[in-house]
Amino acid sequence: MTLPGRHGTVLRLAGACMLSLALAMSVQDPAQARSGLSDRPPLPAMGPSLRKAVAFTTTEQPGTIVIRKNEKALYLVTRQGQALRYQISVGRDGFGWTGVVKVGAKTEWPQWRPPREMRARQPELPELVPAGPYNPLGARALYLLQDGHDTLYRIHGTNDPSGVGFDGTSGCFRLTNTDVIDLFKRVPIGTKVVVQ
Repeated sequence: MTLPGRHGTVLRLAGACMLSLALAMSVQDPAQARSGLSDRPPLPAMGPSLRKAVAFTTTEQPGTIVIRKNEKALYLVTRQGQALRYQISVGRDGFGWTGVVKVGAKTEWPQWRPPREMRARQPELPELVPAGPYNPLGARALYLLQDGHDTLYRIHGTNDPSGVGFDGTSGCFRLTNTDVIDLFKRVPIGTKVVVQ
């Protein structure tokens, strides 16, 4: 039943006050409730977009990703003579590679399971970092396959926006979270990736 005018408004306000009071009473110690929220680390920054449309000469078809490691750039060919250029980090000395692969899978806020070889070099790494905003692969990951086999290399985001634009990965290609989300939307599974 709807009450007209002022009486209906008063009853709605009284109901809202009662709900607020019930919620407040369910928290025994407001300081404890606040500290529970403050114990969580702040959500990671998405980082700036370092993407721009550029002239790009290639024989590759539109939709292809071309990674030029020496430029620390990932190009998504958009049409003949044009591409979107994303600034990236690439593999440090001893971890660079070249070849032609495909995007075999895509994941939002992926879990991270460091490969055995990486854990052998860095034993302090966990076996698994659960999916979510605090994982080291950032907001999105594109999994690279060669001849149907996982290469263990990824195109992925980062929770450290200053971690883009240098040689520092173990062979993966790292973008800001803002840019990897943009790339993720544009690239289907099966996309050809040329690493030069």
